[in-house]
Amino acid sequence: MLAIFWLIDTVIGIYIFMLIGSAILSWLVAFNVINTSNKFVYMVGDFLYRVTEPALRPIRRVIPDLGGIDVSPIILILVLQFANMLIQTDVRAALLGY
Repeated sequence: MLAIFWLIDTVIGIYIFMLIGSAILSWLVAFNVINTSNKFVYMVGDFLYRVTEPALRPIRRVIPDLGGIDVSPIILILVLQFANMLIQTDVRAALLGY
């Protein structure tokens, strides 16, 4: 049972790193630091977009437009951290009888 909680914690951590990587890559592309005509950069950006966009889209629909600032990754990271903490403390304690 502990392996399941470890796996959930690891998956949430990896997804948070993907969200951060996607945000950083979007900034680098927006400021012309890197070029998406490079095949590797395009593949990494496309992968990160496909992985993170389905989770960010509902948040972007609810949050009002703040100009050029996109706070949806920050909100999703906070929600994931909250869910991870909830799973690791309350659900784990209830299932394992702590």
